[in-house]
Amino acid sequence: MSKALDHAYRAATAWIDGLDERPVAARATRDELAAIFGGPLPELGTRSEEVVEWLTRHAGDGMLGSAGGRFFAWVIGGGVESALAADWLVSTWDQNAALYACSPAASVIEDVAGAWIKELLDLPRESSFAFTTGCQLAHSTCLAAARHALLKRADWDVEQDGLFGAPRLTILASEERHGSIDRAARCLGLGGRAIQPLATDDSGRIAPMALEQAISRSADPAILVLNAADLNIGACDRFAELIPMAHSAGLWVHVDGAFGLFARASRAHRHRLSGVELADSWATDGHKWLNVPFDCGIAIVRDRAAHRAAMTTSAAYIAAQSDARDQIDWNPEWSRRARGVPVYAALKELGREGVEALIDRCCAHCEALVDGLGALAGVEVLSPASLNQGLVRFNRIADTPEENDAFTDEIIAKINATGEAFFSSTTWRGRRAMRVSVVNWRTSESDIERAVAAARAALAQSHAGSSLQIEG
Repeated sequence: MSKALDHAYRAATAWIDGLDERPVAARATRDELAAIFGGPLPELGTRSEEVVEWLTRHAGDGMLGSAGGRFFAWVIGGGVESALAADWLVSTWDQNAALYACSPAASVIEDVAGAWIKELLDLPRESSFAFTTGCQLAHSTCLAAARHALLKRADWDVEQDGLFGAPRLTILASEERHGSIDRAARCLGLGGRAIQPLATDDSGRIAPMALEQAISRSADPAILVLNAADLNIGACDRFAELIPMAHSAGLWVHVDGAFGLFARASRAHRHRLSGVELADSWATDGHKWLNVPFDCGIAIVRDRAAHRAAMTTSAAYIAAQSDARDQIDWNPEWSRRARGVPVYAALKELGREGVEALIDRCCAHCEALVDGLGALAGVEVLSPASLNQGLVRFNRIADTPEENDAFTDEIIAKINATGEAFFSSTTWRGRRAMRVSVVNWRTSESDIERAVAAARAALAQSHAGSSLQIEG
């Protein structure tokens, strides 16, 4: 075996085995890391095993334990074992998964993995799909298909004629939308001003009246973007009501289901997404709730012709395959890794029942964590657990709301400094809050207990250093 690969294997095994005991937060500062890794470009090379040994010896303190069960910041999954191992093989095989001719096995495995994803999420089987780098590029892929379809209806060939002089396109999207929608609009040449925010109700969902009014104000070709679990409170829009409204007005409906779309795999939670299958396109991530390693996004488009027209390309040297799926026809990438292989491995390891159990387990852990935090003095539950998301805030009785904003950030930092758990902050309805996001297959009841204990200790430490009383 290669000495470099052997060392990498041993270091990877040690990293995984140590996740339960290692601090979740990074321990090294930016200055410390820059001092270690910086310096001029070497004039002479170094043996491969020495390079790998150097990296594994010095990088660890600058890494988050996001692969472990006590990481509750953002929505970052781990990697189930088969998917992680498959990802190693993807790098080892080093295939350019752009054409069937470049890697027949990669093409066929990706084709099957895409079909399995549509079956798992119970989305229209005739839909096309693409495995992208993440949900950002999945949005761009789906919205490019929407742009093609809507402008084609207006007798405009956007792929050949561009957008100069084209009919104006509008994007109607929740005021609680993810920023990746805005960036997709910019990258597609539509611009941020093409987005018209739609007001949400107290539950964080688009109000039907807001959509009705937006439709009545403009006759422009339009795309409606709906949330399958927003990033703060897990709110899912009223798909069964909003999608028919949009379709009756000729809108294309796209669903941002970065993590929430996988609730379709759970019999206990799929009712939250009732009607989502009526949409025209869907974007989700494999590296969130499916727990495959970074990077993996998934774009699914009902209109196969629009999807292919928006993405396909040709050149004299491309060995196109008439009887097989060439990934380049559906993806914006020319050179790409075979990221469908880890997806296939994860689905084969977990099966339908395993994915459902993973979804249900994360939702239960989120509820237990939010409830456990909410029981502590000084903690306010802003949003109870919904799917795998929740929001809490830290308060002191005598403080102003602005002071408690700062106090919330202070407590989050103190919790993270313990190394026992890691959370992220957000601003929701004008106030700072701590997000609770549970999406890792490794998270256990013990991890939840350790996280609550870390919050209790952080609050006690802060209370001991202050004369102000904790609210509770």
